[in-house]
Amino acid sequence: MLELAGIIILGILAQWVAWKFKIPAILPLILIGLLVGPIAAEFLSHDGTKWIEPIWNEKEGLFPGESLFYFVSLAISIILFEGGLTLKLSEIKNVGPVITKLITVGSLVTFFGAAIAARFIFDLSWEISFLFSGLIIVTGPTVITPILRNIPLKKDVSAVLKWEGILIDPIGALVAVLVYEFISVDAGGEFTKTALIEFGKIVLFGSTFGFTFAHALNLILNKKLVPHYLMNVFTLAAVLGVFVLSDAFAHESGLLAVVVMGMVLGNSNSPYLKDILYFKESLSVLLISILFILLAANINFDELLLIYNWKTVMLFAAVVFLIRPLGVFLSTMGSTLKLNEKLFISWVGPRGIVAAGIASLFGLKLASIGVVGAEYITPLVFVIVLGTVLLNATTARLFAKLVGVFLTQSNGILIVGASKVSRLLGHYLESNGRHVVLIDSNQNNIAKAKELGIEALNTNIYSETLTDNIELNDVGYLMAMTGNSDINKYAINKFSKQFGENGAFRLVTSEEINNPEKNPKEGLFSHTDDYTNLAEVTRKFPSIQEIEVNDKDHYKTLIEITNNDKDMIPLFLKDDEGEFHIISSNNTEIDDVGDNCKLVYLGKPFDVEEVAHEED
Repeated sequence: MLELAGIIILGILAQWVAWKFKIPAILPLILIGLLVGPIAAEFLSHDGTKWIEPIWNEKEGLFPGESLFYFVSLAISIILFEGGLTLKLSEIKNVGPVITKLITVGSLVTFFGAAIAARFIFDLSWEISFLFSGLIIVTGPTVITPILRNIPLKKDVSAVLKWEGILIDPIGALVAVLVYEFISVDAGGEFTKTALIEFGKIVLFGSTFGFTFAHALNLILNKKLVPHYLMNVFTLAAVLGVFVLSDAFAHESGLLAVVVMGMVLGNSNSPYLKDILYFKESLSVLLISILFILLAANINFDELLLIYNWKTVMLFAAVVFLIRPLGVFLSTMGSTLKLNEKLFISWVGPRGIVAAGIASLFGLKLASIGVVGAEYITPLVFVIVLGTVLLNATTARLFAKLVGVFLTQSNGILIVGASKVSRLLGHYLESNGRHVVLIDSNQNNIAKAKELGIEALNTNIYSETLTDNIELNDVGYLMAMTGNSDINKYAINKFSKQFGENGAFRLVTSEEINNPEKNPKEGLFSHTDDYTNLAEVTRKFPSIQEIEVNDKDHYKTLIEITNNDKDMIPLFLKDDEGEFHIISSNNTEIDDVGDNCKLVYLGKPFDVEEVAHEED
């Protein structure tokens, strides 16, 4: 009982440490597992026993016999199912040729390059070498996101790394599962006709069961045959059931079945997909916390000594400094990415949770059936995982500055709320070369924004996931423009430090309009216009105008006109270099008025005679 409780407590503590210090969770999890396992047995325990012993040895341990294999298999099946849910076929088409090539050409380069390196450096069999290379294809989002979260990068670079991590996770898992199944059908011996037939059965049953039961589950949920409160646990039971059933028909086909099931269900139009994914993510956090401490603790010290030599350094160097850059440069040939951007993408390629988890499972199983060289799989993959995570976590920011992809100025604009006025502003700014992101919990507003070509995220402002979005790394301006003043104030208080380093603004409230003395310092556009006024002007005059400004006095005159005219609202001051300066509700205090500036405003065109009269 103490060991089991200890694993859960240590696992959640490791997750907290990862969150606190903004590092991938897999790093503290594996280090804790090694500490309470092989390191404790060798150096810290007086009787040579591990503090946590995963396999029961008739005196201590958690899992008797082969039950550890069963637990790891079931846990990995749930994690792979969640990975499959995140793989959208439409996204593969939309993310662009660079990412498509990275998950195809790049994966092939890693698959064959790492296999050749493992074969000739460690003298492993081709089967084990290809299993190793298949396992290290993946660079999951759980390790990429914490590393890039606080590095301001050009949107294209962060998007490439983000989508590579998301899309390659289930693809890499699928490759590793297929290679493992091809090896296991004949226990590592000669591949006979019978072995190929068995492999064919695995692919056939795994694909068929995954595809069929994904559609069946989708139908059951859409027909509301299961109450909403049972939906998530019913889905969990279905995933485990498909895994076990497929395995019963064709041994070792269960993992393939759940990957396919997740991919098919993830590409369906189920309205319950978001709820299922959220539940699976929460469950995966717990399973991963338990799993990696167990797996790292299960490694014996003599297995670590197997790789305690110069060959391991050579293999790591080949994977990180030769194979990864080769795959990236081949995948980005003919793209718009610059040399320094290609170098940075080549540098950042940490291996993640799927690689380490499946490696442990496959290493244990293959070693138990006597496959020569299987004992190298787990420690070698763990070295690649830990080494790449440590390397990238400690050097990515410095390397970004060194090669010149680190953004010194964050000029992106985050607009909270995607109403018509926000979409109008976003479209204008995007057309003038600014990176704009709209966020809203209203799916209809988000869909309309995307139709205009504006980047928009369907998210809740109270969700913590917003701070994890690495595509917002270049955002330095925050504008809260919803119709709810409480949400606007919350957005400023919550996100001004992260997204508003150059300026955080919100619309004034109706109470603040009626009381000029309460005009807030973060007020946006005008102290006489709240959301209702903006929406009304947008309804009557849905266009953004520009008028030339001669000097500061002329600017003050124009601002006075807009303040007195309910059909005109000032937005930005555009300087002679095309840069935009957001106008605050204290709009007469701006000091950046120079030659060839333009006042950008929402509403009806200026009456030239009225402007001339005001100047007189």
